[in-house]
Amino acid sequence: MNTIPNLLLPYSLHHESKNAVWQLSTLFLEHIPFHHERLIFCCIGSDRCTGDTLGPLTGSFLKKSVSFPYDVVGSLEDPLHALNLDATIQQLHNHTTKPFIIAIDACLGSEQNVGHISVQSGPIFPGKAVKKQLPPIGDISVKGIVNIGGFMEMLVLQNTRLHISYAMAEKLSRALLLAAHRFSLKSIEDSDHNTDNDDTWQQVSSLDLG
Repeated sequence: MNTIPNLLLPYSLHHESKNAVWQLSTLFLEHIPFHHERLIFCCIGSDRCTGDTLGPLTGSFLKKSVSFPYDVVGSLEDPLHALNLDATIQQLHNHTTKPFIIAIDACLGSEQNVGHISVQSGPIFPGKAVKKQLPPIGDISVKGIVNIGGFMEMLVLQNTRLHISYAMAEKLSRALLLAAHRFSLKSIEDSDHNTDNDDTWQQVSSLDLG
């Protein structure tokens, strides 16, 4: 299914790397079960803090795309944050079909890793950087390192440039959208619905893969 095999988790790359969107989409195709009945993307963060907007921005970008068929929780308009996270998790699991959750959040890290998007198995622990005790969430974690951690984390987040959160969220949302398109194309090919292939390839080729 994928042109670049064996992209193992954990995996990290800078959002400005060459072909970052394509590489991330390949990684997502290998590790996200796009066929799952309840695939949910939880985009965590607040629009009140520039360094914490990666999740809400990603959620807003995905929700605006009519061709992204999966549930998205968390956006600039309706953030998923500390005040509603616990209730949201309970609501998501109050269903006969267990969800598969991709959790997306901003984080702080070392100076050389700022700008990197990191993907790993297992949950995110939201609020860890600012010493908040929040419930873990996610079967797969996607984290964007937006600034340097280790000292006065809340102040650092509040003074993080909006540009880096926006740029990383844009790349991340495009990669997820491309992965969904590639999965749809593969499903069409497997079903031998050749008449639909041109339309799907046209959608994929129209995306900027930088």
